[in-house]
Amino acid sequence: MKKSIMTSFASALVLGTALSFTPAVADSAAAPKMSAEAFEATKTLYFQRCAGCHGVLRKGATGKNLEPQNTLKLGTKRLAKIITLGTEGGMNNFDDIFSKEQIDNLAKYIQLEPPVPAELSIEEMRKSVKIFVEEKDYPTKPMHDRNWKNFFLVIERDAGKVAVVDGDKHEIVAHIQTGYAVHVLKTAEHHKTEHVENIGRFWYTMGRDGKLTKIDLWQTPDKMRVSEVQVAYDARDVAISGDGKYVIGGGYWPPHFVIVDAANMNPLKVISTRGVNVDGKYVNESRVAAIYTTPNESSFLVSAKELGQMWQVYYKDLKNLKIVQMDTKKFLHDGFFDPTGRYFQIAANASNHMEVVDAKTAKAVASIPTGKKPHPGPGANWIDPDCGPVGGTTHIGEGLVTSWGNDPAGHPDNAWKICKKIETDGAGLFIRTHPNSPYVIADQIKHPEPEVQQAIQVISKKTGKIVKTIVVTEEEGKVALHTEFNADGSEFWVSVWNRKDSLKPNGEIVVYDTKTLKEKTRIKGFFAPTGKFNVTIRIDHIT
Repeated sequence: MKKSIMTSFASALVLGTALSFTPAVADSAAAPKMSAEAFEATKTLYFQRCAGCHGVLRKGATGKNLEPQNTLKLGTKRLAKIITLGTEGGMNNFDDIFSKEQIDNLAKYIQLEPPVPAELSIEEMRKSVKIFVEEKDYPTKPMHDRNWKNFFLVIERDAGKVAVVDGDKHEIVAHIQTGYAVHVLKTAEHHKTEHVENIGRFWYTMGRDGKLTKIDLWQTPDKMRVSEVQVAYDARDVAISGDGKYVIGGGYWPPHFVIVDAANMNPLKVISTRGVNVDGKYVNESRVAAIYTTPNESSFLVSAKELGQMWQVYYKDLKNLKIVQMDTKKFLHDGFFDPTGRYFQIAANASNHMEVVDAKTAKAVASIPTGKKPHPGPGANWIDPDCGPVGGTTHIGEGLVTSWGNDPAGHPDNAWKICKKIETDGAGLFIRTHPNSPYVIADQIKHPEPEVQQAIQVISKKTGKIVKTIVVTEEEGKVALHTEFNADGSEFWVSVWNRKDSLKPNGEIVVYDTKTLKEKTRIKGFFAPTGKFNVTIRIDHIT
C-alpha cells in the first residue's frame, strides 16, 4: 500500500524513534528487535490486515489477544507459521499476499508493545471536511440516461476506491476515490415513519481510515464524489437517518460514533463508546462495529463491540440525545433486521451467539447459540418449509450455515430457536438471498485452503441441502466472496478478489442466473473488488 493512503493513521500513533525498538514487557530480553523503518512498515501492515479482528491495542475480539504476554510465549517462528498458513478457526493464510520478510516482521511486531494512537477532536474533524461539488450545483435530475436504481456500488478495497456499475448493461460507469479499504456503503432506506426525496441517490462510504465519503449517483462520473470528512483513524460502518438529515459513522479508533450533517458533512456530535462492559470491566478500546438505521423508529442501532452492548440512539434531539444501552454478549460484529424491520439480529461472534434486540421496545429479547464465530455480513432472511420465516448466518470459525425462526408474531413456537444447521465445505463471511430466488448463497472465504476459498455453495430453501458448489475462479491468488442480487433477483453477483496484486485492475465480478445457476458474464477491470451493494436491494432493505 502506498504510504500516502495511511498518512492520517500513521501520524496518529505515538512511536519510539530509536533505530531499534525495545518494548517494556515482562521479559524484555525475549522481545525481538526491529529497526524503526521495519517497525513503521509493519505497523501499517498490521493496521491494514490484522487490526480489524485483533484490535489496534491487540486485546482481541473476533481474533485472539495478541498482547506480548501471549505472543512472546509462542515466539517468532511459531507466529510466522500461523500467519503463513492460517488456521481452521477462521484466520486466512497470508503466504499468497505477504513476502517472507513481511511475515517475519509481523511475527516480531506482535511481540512488542502496541503503539497507542492519538485521539481525534471534533474541531479536527471539521477542518477535514472537503467539498468537491457545492450543494447549489447538485443537478435536479440524473445527468445520464442509465437505470441508476439498478446500479451496483462495488468496494475496490486496497485501491481506496468504489466502482459504480450499471446492473443492466454489466459495465463499469466510474471508479470513485474514497477512503482506504471501504468496509461498508449505505444509502437512505424506505422508512415507515419518515421520507427521503430521491431515495437511493446519495451514498455514504466508510473507509478503514475513518474517511466518510458522499457519492451522488445523479452526477456524471467525474463528479460523483461530492464531499468527504475524516471522523476516525480506523472505522467500519455508517448509516443514514430515516429522514435523510444525518449520517452516523462509527469508529474503531478512537472508539466513538459521530453524527454528521448529511448535506454538508459537518460533524455535529461525538459520543465515546468507552465504558464498562457486561462483565463489569472498564474497556478503553470499545469499538463501533455495526451501525444501522431502525426502519420503523427515529433511531440508530450502534454496537459497542467490546462492551457487549447494543445502543439505541434517538436522533431527533441531538442536544438532549437519548441513548438506551442494551446488554447482550461479546463481541458484537455485524447484523441485519428481520423482514418486519423490528428485530435486529447481530453476531456476538466471540460468544458463538446471535443476539436479538427489539427496536420498538429498545430491549434485548433473545440470545441464540450458533456455531463458532457467526458472521452473517448483511445477512439473509427466507421462508423455511418447516420453520416459517428464518434468518441465517455463516461462521468464521467453521463451515456451517445456521438458521433460526424470526417471526414471533406468526410463528411463536419457532421464534429465536434453531431451525437448521447445514454443514458447508469451509468457514465464510457472507450469506445472501432474494425473495425471488429458491436459493441461499454462502461464501467460504475464511477457509485456509485456496480451492475452498474460490468456491461458493448454493443451498436450497426448500430442502436445506447444498445443491451445488460453484467454482468461481481457479486463478492462483484469487478468492470468491460476497454475493449480491440485482434489483429483481434474476441475477446474483460474486466478487473475485485478487489478494496478492490488489492495486492492479485484475479483479472481476461473475454474474450468475438465479434460476439456472449458470454463469452469464464476467465484468472485468476492478481493483480488488469485495463487497457490492445494489441500489434497489438496499433502499428496499431486501435480504
